[in-house]
Amino acid sequence: MTPALNSGAIAGLRVIDLSRVLGGPYCTQILADHGADVIKVEPPAGDETRDWGPPFHDDDAAYFIGTNRNKRSIGLDLASEGGRTVLMKMLEDADVMIENFKPGTLDKWGIGNDVLRAKFPQLVHCRISGFGGDGPHGGHPGYDAIIQSMVGLMESTGTPDSGPTRIGVALVDMSTGLYACVGILMALLERQKSGLGQFVEATLFETGLAIMHPHTANFFMHGKPPARTGNEHPNLYPYSVFAARDGNIFMGVGNDGTFRKLCRELGKPELGTDPRFARNRDRVVNRAELRAELEAILANHDAEPLCRKLLAAGLPAGPVQAIDKALASEHVKYRGDIIEKDWYRGVASPIRFDRTKASLRGVPPKFSEHAGEVLGEFGYSADDISKLVADGIVSGPERKR
Repeated sequence: MTPALNSGAIAGLRVIDLSRVLGGPYCTQILADHGADVIKVEPPAGDETRDWGPPFHDDDAAYFIGTNRNKRSIGLDLASEGGRTVLMKMLEDADVMIENFKPGTLDKWGIGNDVLRAKFPQLVHCRISGFGGDGPHGGHPGYDAIIQSMVGLMESTGTPDSGPTRIGVALVDMSTGLYACVGILMALLERQKSGLGQFVEATLFETGLAIMHPHTANFFMHGKPPARTGNEHPNLYPYSVFAARDGNIFMGVGNDGTFRKLCRELGKPELGTDPRFARNRDRVVNRAELRAELEAILANHDAEPLCRKLLAAGLPAGPVQAIDKALASEHVKYRGDIIEKDWYRGVASPIRFDRTKASLRGVPPKFSEHAGEVLGEFGYSADDISKLVADGIVSGPERKR
């Protein structure tokens, strides 16, 4: 894989990716899908998510594989002076560096943001961390579930009976990766005007707060923390899971006109003008009565045919189904949402362009698979590379366990 072969929207962009685990790799996979040359610099032990399994492909866990396609890997010991010398050489030709070291680590190594800014004024340096580098929690470690617990996500998820519930995907980590990606692209756009890069910071904690809508907006308005409402929406009704004859469906109604249309499609138009349900504010208050009415109707319908009918009528509804059924759907097939190369299968980039399309150019790399190739591009000879490997500065194919 070489940058010259790319035709994505950001082809020609070079990203030095020092990040591990999820937020950073998810960010850089977005960039890589759209043409960036992403060089994944891993510690001698490798990205720890290579071990987060089963399941595995060879020695690499599916968790790692899911966020590291289209990248090249080099194992590099940045704790050594030699490793940092190699990194600084790589940064001479880089547009972006992203890392998720504990704040202060790069400063301790003598390559903090002030040094990077002086040596590489056009570099966009992005850091992902738990809480940022200052404040009462500055420098503290952050993990997705811990942030979910601290910002109110966990407390507002679940039911009164279940108690606080962790959201089943790493929503904070992945959202932080998305915010980091947006911040990097903004900084690159601004660089076109100023000629200068800048430091971009994305923290899990602030991301967690930012995605707490509408709970924060509601709290600022009425001062009440959200109740745990399970699948119910605090501000809309119906917007929840309902039982049909052979399974569950989710129906969402955003306004009064849509509710009246739903009632007509369900064969009970009088519900749309019932004073208890005619306005959203009334439906929210009288949700228990409306649920009983709707589920009495839905008991006569199978989930999938009904959802197809409602969707065709322009009404938001979908069957509640597991990932295997979702991936096998006709819509996924038609849209080409599953991409494949050799042994690899994944979900395609959801960012669609009509000209500069995302592409699958390389499967997730083996550890330090591209060390020789990458270092050669930065002017290192074969003898130089052999010495770096012999000295333990650059890793061979074996990880240090």
